[in-house]
Amino acid sequence: MVKVYEVDKDVDIQFKRRVANLFMGQLEPIGPANVYDQLMRTIDLALKQDSQAHIFVAEKQDTLVGAAFFNVALSIDKGGHYIWLNDLYVHKEHRNQGIAKKLLLHVIYWAENEGIKGIELETGINNEATKSLYNSLGFYDIISKRYGFRY
Repeated sequence: MVKVYEVDKDVDIQFKRRVANLFMGQLEPIGPANVYDQLMRTIDLALKQDSQAHIFVAEKQDTLVGAAFFNVALSIDKGGHYIWLNDLYVHKEHRNQGIAKKLLLHVIYWAENEGIKGIELETGINNEATKSLYNSLGFYDIISKRYGFRY
């Protein structure tokens, strides 16, 4: 059985390491050499009391198998708060078991209870499985060109 829950803001360092180790499966192949340190810094920032970031995890038999990482922001267009879903990740050994859907449904339920006006996210243009999941839950395509800048 898979249990999904939000990571508490005052979780201990061991649990933060478990979350970082999970995300390593997503970032290690594409991240910088210091990706683990970067993950730990990000998790620390996300779990500060004044942070608008949230982490939900999926746990199966005491093993973290998936996570959703998102930020709550304000939008003029939406007339209030919305979620930017940064990451929805399931460890490769646990995919195709409905875990991503369960995580996303928990995020949607949480957002509705918090009065959030919408959820936005991004996925690869050729990621058909993920696009199918999002469409099955009522997400729709937004045509845009995303830009970025780093310091």
